[in-house]
Amino acid sequence: MEADLWEGIHRSKEEAEASWFEARPQVSLDLIAATGIGPDAAIVDVGGGASRLVDCLLGQGFRRITVLDLSEAALAKARARLPGDAPVEWVVANVLRWQPSGGFDVWHDRATFHFLTEAADQDTYLKVMDRALLAGGHAVIGTFAPGGPASCSGLPVVRYDAAVLAQRLGPGYLLRRSLMHDHRTPRGRVQRFHFGLFQKI
Repeated sequence: MEADLWEGIHRSKEEAEASWFEARPQVSLDLIAATGIGPDAAIVDVGGGASRLVDCLLGQGFRRITVLDLSEAALAKARARLPGDAPVEWVVANVLRWQPSGGFDVWHDRATFHFLTEAADQDTYLKVMDRALLAGGHAVIGTFAPGGPASCSGLPVVRYDAAVLAQRLGPGYLLRRSLMHDHRTPRGRVQRFHFGLFQKI
């Protein structure tokens, strides 16, 4: 099962050894800031794992954060860095089967959606996202871009640019910002990403 794969990866690797590690996820932070939300906004980080995004958001004063991941080990690494009373809901779940408990102002996903190579799974993901996001809410979606890796951790991915991602999300979402980002892995390799900021209408 894919959950077992990710659990094994997170148990066997130190956080800073993973190819996706970022000491500070600045692109994500900039795009979240571009939405104009305040500290009371509800944010979900889909596939957040051990990412430092939650640390940074807490540092900026956000008080309603949910981090969702397939891997309990990944979430445990993030929890261990933070105070026990940090205002974070930790959810171990497959996003395709997740039933959000409330509405969110921001849906953030760096490198989860691109692992969904089947159209049916993509459709399910987008339905979950649409149910989770409040009207006028924003989705920040980062994926490998054309020219980026064709696989990650032995799994194939789908690469997106702004036009293809906007078409996939459909007419219910407006593309507000689009940017390419070259992520440098801990081993010095460069991975090209595309990030899109979309608003639900």
